[in-house]
Amino acid sequence: MNTKQQLEKDLEEIKHTVQHALDYAKKQGADQAEVDMSRQQGLSVSTRNTELETVEFNQDGALGITVYAKNCKGSASTSDLSREAIEKTVEAACRIAQLTEADPCHGLADPDRLARKILDLDLYHQHTVEPEQLTNMAIRSEQAALDAGAHMSDGASANAHYGLKVYGNSHQFLEGYISSRYSMSTVAIAKNQDKMQRDYDYTQHRKFDALARPEIIGQEAAHKAQAKLNARKLKTQNLPVIFHRNVATGLFGHFVSAISGGNLYRKSSFLLDSLGQPIFPKSISIQENPHILQGLASAPFDAEGIQTQPSTIIDQGVLQTYLLTSYSGKKMNLPSTGHAGGIYNWQVSHTDMSHEALLKEMDTGILVTEVMGQGVNIVTGHYSRGAAGFYVENGEIQYPVEEITIAGNLKEMYQQIIGIDNEPDPRSSLKTGAVLIESMKIAGEA
Repeated sequence: MNTKQQLEKDLEEIKHTVQHALDYAKKQGADQAEVDMSRQQGLSVSTRNTELETVEFNQDGALGITVYAKNCKGSASTSDLSREAIEKTVEAACRIAQLTEADPCHGLADPDRLARKILDLDLYHQHTVEPEQLTNMAIRSEQAALDAGAHMSDGASANAHYGLKVYGNSHQFLEGYISSRYSMSTVAIAKNQDKMQRDYDYTQHRKFDALARPEIIGQEAAHKAQAKLNARKLKTQNLPVIFHRNVATGLFGHFVSAISGGNLYRKSSFLLDSLGQPIFPKSISIQENPHILQGLASAPFDAEGIQTQPSTIIDQGVLQTYLLTSYSGKKMNLPSTGHAGGIYNWQVSHTDMSHEALLKEMDTGILVTEVMGQGVNIVTGHYSRGAAGFYVENGEIQYPVEEITIAGNLKEMYQQIIGIDNEPDPRSSLKTGAVLIESMKIAGEA
């Protein structure tokens, strides 16, 4: 693995490569150009049945360039980072621009919005990792799952990855940063007579030493798989539903899609014209902070070089901002919000109750721990997905359930949130506790 000093040296070399691509694009007649380039290297180990299965070393990179000429846009990319290949890629992007229609919204981000002071967000932490160490971690996790009562392991993996990212454009912006990410996961299978269930657990962090112990991951995977044994079906009915924190992130992920500029300017969102309107109950606010040190979704600038900023997305239920790139912002006559490339470290507020208290609040209903299928329509807000979880009565989990469908409309579901517990998943970049919704249609047996 490369040291921090080597990665920083690579970063400077890549900056020179990006600058060359920008200069060459100008020589080819481009009015404006932007280049992003990334390089990753890592080590991944997988085991199965407590034996080593694979060891993979990987190192790859890619360069993408977009040129603008008279409001026409052309894009091309290459994984061959030789000077000749990059110049051919620039030429290809320029040829493509000649074939596209002009769009006055094409172009680079406003130069006044670009990040001029690059924050050090402590995203890189070097740790010398050998295949033997990762193998040992994975095997220990598998063995812990077996010791905790799993019928068998369905494999474990441990990974260490380092990367660097550079973005430059013809507004004299050229910056980059390095990062690290470590992770491991284990899948366990539980069995009762002829029925089997599987589940998994994982850990990830910027710092190797901050990963959860392998034994904890294995034990948790086993316990989760065992808890799903002897699952029952339910009759079709309406019930309150708690989305466990692991799937509650998906609920807010649909919200992200609905307020993203691409869907809004195409008029393909159920939250059109919702700025300044109540989307959630007053008890819910959502904060975004791209500058959390060591954050899994932290970044000093977005994919267009715009300075990222902490912001309030939802304030006491009311939508404060859309999520816009420069292009979607121009389409909507609004400025970019610095969200080219996604969102950054969301924190959803809670209603100051534990998970157990949230179950008591629901009294009788379904705790959903798994959702399946793609039955979400961002245009209409229609929501219908296969689900599994647990039936809850008098605030206590009674038995696992499976082969049910939960259905509703996202706009109504958001308004019907009764509570959110105060136990968000620290591994997620979208932090939310479990979410209690007043009522949903549960489709099961007739």
